[in-house]
Amino acid sequence: MGGDVAEVRREMETNFFGPLVATRAFAPVIEGNGGGAVLNVLSALSWFHPAGLGSYAASKAAAWALSDATREELAPRGITVSALHVGYMDTDMAAGVPADQKVAAADVAAQALHGIETGLFEILADETSRYVKQSLSATPQPNAG
Repeated sequence: MGGDVAEVRREMETNFFGPLVATRAFAPVIEGNGGGAVLNVLSALSWFHPAGLGSYAASKAAAWALSDATREELAPRGITVSALHVGYMDTDMAAGVPADQKVAAADVAAQALHGIETGLFEILADETSRYVKQSLSATPQPNAG
């Protein structure tokens, strides 16, 4: 994987260790309040790993695995863990993406709350994340070139 190792570490610190540390800090509080939920905001890149976005995609894939493992660990304590996947959300990070390819942040939030309320482990907030998740079962094709 190319790129600056410091940038790779920053991506992992932000997208993997950040949720890990936050969940560890809040799990006792959530449990003490009688249970509740943790929502990890991930990406369609949790499952799709294009060249040039390797460290970001790897950090989101690691966070997806963390969500799955944490879900099993916290369930006996009355805490659910859901993973929210989205392609392009209308945020500063996606400022360069055409508007018709983005979903409104308020819509994503509403879907996330509905997903938590209905017990979904995976919340797919847009067509991009639904398409990429569905593609996981496709037969891998060799790279062109």
